[in-house]
Amino acid sequence: MKIALLDTVGGIAGDMTMAALVGAGMPFETLKTELGRLPLGGFHLEMTHVRRSAIDAVHIDVVVTDQPHYHRHLKDILDIIGHAQLSEGVRNRATQVFRVIAEAEAAVHNTTAEDIHFHEVGALDSIVDIVGTAVCLDTLGIEAVYSSPVKLGSGGLITTQHGVMPTPAPAVLEILKGYPVVLTSIPHELTTPTGAAIVKALSRGVLRDERIRVEAIGYGAGTKEFREIPNLLRAVIGELEGETEEEEVVSVETNIDDMNPQLYPHLIDRLLAAGAHDAYLIPVIMKKGRPGIIVSVIVNRSGLDAVAGCLFRETPTIGLRIHETGRRKLPRRNLTMATSFGAVLAKAVLRDGREVITAEFEECKRIALEHNLPVLEVMRQLEKELGRGRSG
Repeated sequence: MKIALLDTVGGIAGDMTMAALVGAGMPFETLKTELGRLPLGGFHLEMTHVRRSAIDAVHIDVVVTDQPHYHRHLKDILDIIGHAQLSEGVRNRATQVFRVIAEAEAAVHNTTAEDIHFHEVGALDSIVDIVGTAVCLDTLGIEAVYSSPVKLGSGGLITTQHGVMPTPAPAVLEILKGYPVVLTSIPHELTTPTGAAIVKALSRGVLRDERIRVEAIGYGAGTKEFREIPNLLRAVIGELEGETEEEEVVSVETNIDDMNPQLYPHLIDRLLAAGAHDAYLIPVIMKKGRPGIIVSVIVNRSGLDAVAGCLFRETPTIGLRIHETGRRKLPRRNLTMATSFGAVLAKAVLRDGREVITAEFEECKRIALEHNLPVLEVMRQLEKELGRGRSG
């Protein structure tokens, strides 16, 4: 599985993340072209190479050239991202990050995520940083993001558009609740809310003893220079090796006995679209002998809010059971295979040191309909062909 490890040597910010991924192989011109798909103006990117502790690093500056005098709410930003001519993966990742920021800001200011407004210059800068990071991950083919414990400054003060605040900024601490951090004695803002949200929304957690086959390394530089540490974010791109992969996930459950059963397939689709790893239904007999359904969902903690919101919107439930849990899975990757039926989407799973390739069932259904064949016959034929490892 191809991963990006974000090593927060000197903290993390949105522009540092883009810069580190450019240093690790993301073409800068492609990044600019993709960001040009946003229905926005008033900015451009500038890239330079700088040295931090004698290490060559990429620095990207988001230059805001137009500063309107209005604010954007979360809905406005999500509409911009949703209507941009970007891949679905880019839009989903960017949306997850902005939701994390909005929820944290709402908690700090005792309001709702929908009522939080992003000051225009900060919003424009954040949109570019967050969408740009998502573009880099998508273009580089990153399947999973991990990080080191996030470094935070402390003991200092920063001036924001809300006034003078302590470091770490309240929103940063709110975002990183439950995530491993290192509180340093450096009195500066090492990690910004945007950087914290990128880690919280997109990372599967902290790597410990896993084996990585390193393929590329990039360094993204922050603007300031610190005496205590190099102000760098290091991106390590590589293949995560090992027979199994482990990650911490959240199990979400609710009991329902008053919902039209025709709605359950739609609910499952919406939960998976919201980022759930799995969603399934369990029939039960509830109080007073009434038949009911347990809706059970597995999701990364970063996707909990999206899944919970989906359950509250799409079902009549008024409460959820949430449990911290874990899962162990075999490494898998998606690929396209050349077959006698043409190009077919497939998945490769590593079992006992051998990669087993199987076609996606939806592809088998598509081929069966196109060729007027029994789906079982298509599955058997593809099993024979893919077993020979013909790739496209």
